[in-house]
Amino acid sequence: MTQQSATAEHGSSPRHAAPLPAAVPRIALVGVHGFGERHLANLARLEEAGAVELVAVADPNPPEPGKLAESVAVFPDLDGLLAAQPGADVVILATPIQTHAPLAVAALRAGMDVYVEKPPVASLAQFNEVLAAAEAAGKLVQVGFQSLGSHALPAIRDLVESGGIGDVLGLSAKGQWARNKAYFKRSRWAGKRSLDGIDVVDGVATNALAHAVATALHMAGAHTLADVASVDTDLYRANETESDDTSAIRVRTAHGTTLLCGLTLCAPEQLDPSVTVHGTRGEITLFYTKDEVVITTPDGERRESFGRTDLLENLLEARATGAPLLCSLPDTGAFTTVMEAIRTAPAPQAIGPDHISWEGDSDDAHPVVLGIANLIDRAAKAQATFAELGVPWARALPPVRSLTVDGRAVADYQDGSRIRAVSSPRPYLHPVRTLAGTVVTNHQPFDHVWHLGAGVALQDVDGINFWGGRTYTREAGQYVWRRDHGSISVTETVLEQTAAVSGGSAGRLQETLSWNGPDGKPVLAEDRSWRWQGITPRVWALSLEFTLSPAGTNPVSLGSPGSNGRHEGGYGGFFWRLPECRSAAVWTPVGTGESGVHGSVARWLAWSGKFGPGTADGEATLVFVASDGSTDPWFVRLEGYPGVGQSLAWDTPVIAEPGNPVRRKIFVLIADGILNTTDIEALINQQGDLS
Repeated sequence: MTQQSATAEHGSSPRHAAPLPAAVPRIALVGVHGFGERHLANLARLEEAGAVELVAVADPNPPEPGKLAESVAVFPDLDGLLAAQPGADVVILATPIQTHAPLAVAALRAGMDVYVEKPPVASLAQFNEVLAAAEAAGKLVQVGFQSLGSHALPAIRDLVESGGIGDVLGLSAKGQWARNKAYFKRSRWAGKRSLDGIDVVDGVATNALAHAVATALHMAGAHTLADVASVDTDLYRANETESDDTSAIRVRTAHGTTLLCGLTLCAPEQLDPSVTVHGTRGEITLFYTKDEVVITTPDGERRESFGRTDLLENLLEARATGAPLLCSLPDTGAFTTVMEAIRTAPAPQAIGPDHISWEGDSDDAHPVVLGIANLIDRAAKAQATFAELGVPWARALPPVRSLTVDGRAVADYQDGSRIRAVSSPRPYLHPVRTLAGTVVTNHQPFDHVWHLGAGVALQDVDGINFWGGRTYTREAGQYVWRRDHGSISVTETVLEQTAAVSGGSAGRLQETLSWNGPDGKPVLAEDRSWRWQGITPRVWALSLEFTLSPAGTNPVSLGSPGSNGRHEGGYGGFFWRLPECRSAAVWTPVGTGESGVHGSVARWLAWSGKFGPGTADGEATLVFVASDGSTDPWFVRLEGYPGVGQSLAWDTPVIAEPGNPVRRKIFVLIADGILNTTDIEALINQQGDLS
């Protein structure tokens, strides 16, 4: 926190001062305005308890007469304070971000212990400089991440270690605040990445909601520089600033835990920020500004409130008894690693005006990123950045390759490398578009973040989940989280773009893939072929053919929830996740509606509706055509979510044997506009060289 900032995340106040030795520590405060006023109030509390003595303050804008005791010396800056040698033992720095490091180094070299507000420094180089100065002086540096004094943190750690929520799947930090134009006018450095050539790195993750990041890192067991394996930043701004105000940041720790932070200063309303530990049997959410914990398990929900240790008192205790600091400078190494990643990242991308609404007038006006609450929830659940989710205002990530028809990209091929492990990473197509550009696939939707566009997935391959999410087992009679997730990787690819027999362009993508278990060992070998071509100016066709063979010498069972006892839950094999669809209709030659087509065997199945912007208001029709002689039932969801698949193992496993692989083929027509049955039959009859 900084000198001019009057808003804090610090939350609960301590209940009483800890007992201290007879020699009362003498305190100097640098920065008496903004958050410095909070420190003045805290020092007054501790002075009244006889725990400290405030001997000096420094600020270019001195406090109002009568605000301090006459015995308190007032200086314009730290240099003047140090030159006067007022005998301070501890200096508190509540100053702008870019001043933290040089002021801390000066105080340490003068023989003082230091309490520095967050963020402690503006770069990794400054972190190392202050750390070296502290070690050389033999002095302490406490960082003002007050939430790390919460008594909830050890309680959460104990609950997790005892298995109270099962195995940890990951963590998420969510912060939704609303900051107006005045917030960014409060000082010269506000909203700046640098000022006069000096790093500032102000931003939603590094300052305003830095406690969310620091608390989440602590709960993930990431404290020091060595505890962070990687940081992915995805930075945006709705305000006319240099710094980010809406961002997704993903941290992978050295011991394999993934943390996703979804943060914004552009929410419709301010909500209490939180950090959640997601487990296989429940989750624990800490609302750190209130020290309140919500624990959710199959047994129900319970809430607990905790106290908090004041970090200045903790510093004083450490000086007196050698007790450990709750937020020492070395233990903010993980946070500094995140800050360095943000500092060195490309400048935040502006969010387009079509995705923002403004509320309020003049300096009270603040931007609202449309739908940001749902996007943060989705990012947290999928452990994905906004760009990876394909959010319209986010950076466009280049696909591995694109499928084109007459020069138009109709589908992007993703290799699955950005997908979290428990969603069973695998190749897929997304977005798939009509020739007019309407998107007709979805990936990582909030309801099932493991649904990935159009592709092949199975939930039970000799007990390994290649579908993602929870696994349905016959023993449990329900879906359960297990450490059973596999992944599918590409080992060989051949791409061809040719001319279609019917005119226009055609293409083929031939792949060899390896289905690998959780231990990385191959279970299945797959040959997969995608083929595509234009049919008419409003219709193009896509076919998928795949062959699954055991990777070893033993047969491999291919199953589904249906084959494991879930009634009509036989999904697996080919699956196409659709986006939100208005006025949706689904039918086959002999049935209509979800109840009339789900589980049926028919030559084709059609889905039509309004999908989004594009020709005819985004109206489109998809026609899924089974191969000749296929007896695989259609798996269809319309009410709960929009999806279509062809079940490879509806209620009985299929066995892939050495020398006798499992083969499947399906053909899809992607059309602009609403087709009727007569249109569909005519198009199927002219499907040509993709049939």
